[in-house]
Amino acid sequence: MIVEVCANSLESAMVAERAGADRVELCSELAVGGLTPSYGLLKAVKEQVTIPVHVLIRPRSGDFTYTTDELDIMLSDIELCVELGFDGVVSGALLNDFSLDVVQTQKLKVAAGNLKFTFHRAFDWIKNPSEALDQLEAMQVDYILSSGQQKSAPLGIDFLSELKSKTKSIQIMPGSGVNAGNVASFKGKGFSAVHLSGTAMIQTLAKKPVISMNSESFLSNDHIAVTQLENIKAVVAKVK
Repeated sequence: MIVEVCANSLESAMVAERAGADRVELCSELAVGGLTPSYGLLKAVKEQVTIPVHVLIRPRSGDFTYTTDELDIMLSDIELCVELGFDGVVSGALLNDFSLDVVQTQKLKVAAGNLKFTFHRAFDWIKNPSEALDQLEAMQVDYILSSGQQKSAPLGIDFLSELKSKTKSIQIMPGSGVNAGNVASFKGKGFSAVHLSGTAMIQTLAKKPVISMNSESFLSNDHIAVTQLENIKAVVAKVK
């Protein structure tokens, strides 16, 4: 069974390798479900980690429905991953009705070329997963990362098993909530790969700062923060 570790830093990726993991999914910002890592992190991991690394391609938090400009950014990030010699990418796109965006996802898959392609947990939002499974198989996607459309993979294990029974070529990779206490159940069900972060929160400061830099108001699945023209014009008008 392949053990894939979702690593949010160079340290996490190196720990995953030392622990015997088979593969790393590299990202940043686990709190929002993961975002594309920086060039600096990509370069450092490529230089210091020897096990296969798949890179998350997701330009922002929130939903998985992307503008043309956002898609271009994702395609550029995939191009960089190809140039740097990574083993795979993890990405995907949806339409705003929670169906698979076949056109955009196909463009992402084509850009990845010979790299392995994982369709990420946006799959857990899809309203017709059986149809999406067929569409992704037609694209020759390698993996689907999913919690079985539940809050965690252990809760979704029956649906994940159902998906696995329907797939012809894609590997269904359970992820979210996988740990040493439940991973044997996925092996017992015949899954060939699992995905986990294996993280713990490590205190880095002796005490909390007086002012928090975290803004909970920006955390949303169905909204994204966008600079508003009138807000900036109003400030510029006051000072220029």
